[in-house]
Amino acid sequence: MISLKKICLGLLFCCAISLSGYAQDSTNTEELTFTEIKPEAVDSTIKATDTVAKIAAPAVTQKTIAQPKEEQKTLWGIFIAGFVGGLAALLMPCIFPMLPLTVSFFTKGSEKGKAFRRAALYGFFIILIYVVLGLLVTVIFGADALNSLSTNGIFNFFFFLLLVVFAASFLGAFEITLPSSWVNKMDANSDRGGIAGLFFMAGTLALVSFSCTGPIIGTLLVQAATTGAILGPAIGMFGFSLALAIPFALFALFPSAMNKLPKSGGWLNSVKVVLGFLELAFALKFLSNVDLAYHWEWFDREIFLSLWIVIFGMMGMYLLGKLKFSHDSPLAFISVPRLFLATIVLAFTVYLIPGMWGAPLRSVSAFLPPQETQDFDLYTAGLLAGKQTSTNDGPHKYADKFHAPLKLNAYFDYSEGLTAAKKLNKPVLIDFTGHACVNCRKMEANVWPDKDVYKMINDDYVLIQLYVDDKSELAPADVVITPEGRKLNTIGKKWSDLQARKFQSNSQPFYVLLDPKTEAILGQPQGADYDITNYKKFLENGVNAFHNK
Repeated sequence: MISLKKICLGLLFCCAISLSGYAQDSTNTEELTFTEIKPEAVDSTIKATDTVAKIAAPAVTQKTIAQPKEEQKTLWGIFIAGFVGGLAALLMPCIFPMLPLTVSFFTKGSEKGKAFRRAALYGFFIILIYVVLGLLVTVIFGADALNSLSTNGIFNFFFFLLLVVFAASFLGAFEITLPSSWVNKMDANSDRGGIAGLFFMAGTLALVSFSCTGPIIGTLLVQAATTGAILGPAIGMFGFSLALAIPFALFALFPSAMNKLPKSGGWLNSVKVVLGFLELAFALKFLSNVDLAYHWEWFDREIFLSLWIVIFGMMGMYLLGKLKFSHDSPLAFISVPRLFLATIVLAFTVYLIPGMWGAPLRSVSAFLPPQETQDFDLYTAGLLAGKQTSTNDGPHKYADKFHAPLKLNAYFDYSEGLTAAKKLNKPVLIDFTGHACVNCRKMEANVWPDKDVYKMINDDYVLIQLYVDDKSELAPADVVITPEGRKLNTIGKKWSDLQARKFQSNSQPFYVLLDPKTEAILGQPQGADYDITNYKKFLENGVNAFHNK
């Protein structure tokens, strides 16, 4: 019994992993404006004017299709994050004490079956309210806007500030509340009885608990929206509300189980504070996205890591009772579960420290700025010791803006890379990537450093990295006008349109193996694959297809 109360803080750590972790399953991390793909457009030729070049991708010998499995995986990740967020919300001071009161209302003077039906209907209305909220996000922003949120500078900076505000709220600086008139009106309507009364009861719960659930909901909606998945916000809210609704129905069916719940107390506030630290750490990812997309180059890997080390270090000290806030209850002693959780947090903090000198930190590499932003990097230098990198044939286009991982000799312009590959008589590895693509960073940190994979990319291929979310303006001669008349005036827009038009895909990372002379695809393109053996086979098949054509 007592241990249940004491280990509830552990759920918050899982919540953080889920809220940020499902981003790894998200593949729509680029800014992509969808265009109609017409066969005649694919075969059109390049036409240039004084300041504007018109381009359409040449035909390819093998079509690729969108990857529904990856999108489904993303939606599952969003649902799981929402569900875990809902479980965390149950432990908030605004909801947990209401659980026995609400269930007793259903069970008092009612048969067991009737009480369960009323509680189930109440739970259904909770789900309905939050799912409608998620759908409203899609309706308000629109499907196209959701695809561009992940790297839009204004939105990312706004999200960063929003999560900082949420963190400050959880840490006790203030409470985010809705107008009391809304709550009073909803509460008054809940007295009607019947189905309408249950609906307004569910609405009252949503409004009253907003000071606790608002930051969780806000974070979830922000993350779901920035995945680019159209149904992401609704799926996230479904998972969140399902976790909230299930306990009301279950306890109405088994009311005796209510006696086993831990009593409310200061531990509920500790849950809020821990979540506040996690919100603060998570906010930095949005600031990093802006820094990378706009090439500010001041929020590099060391600064990011130093802030995470301080944040998680303070969280560990809080769990040990060494750091207190004004609204915290006195902590007479440290329970064993709380000590274990503090140990995990502090161990994670120590794990981050070697990253200040370039350690890859593979378990969290997807969320960190790229290794190339590290000023003092002992890891890459040691990894490449004794290895020969491809001979650099002079400065490459956009090399002042982009830096290839692991010191690889990459090209950042499609035409320039093809020309070099023809000269060297090597196949092309196109890496459609993005600054905000967590899967891309994970591949570069966990798969590409393998000695065999690295050797093939370095020796057997010409690597072309195309950033689909970069905000840099193109030179007038490089600006593209699509056959539909749309102007592509940034590097990111140009390459995202190329990926969608030529390869019928909009996910990152997306790896394409090409014959540079015919631009024929040498094998089925693929996305992130963290199995080194599979990725190695993918590269080997491309080399064999190129030499056996």
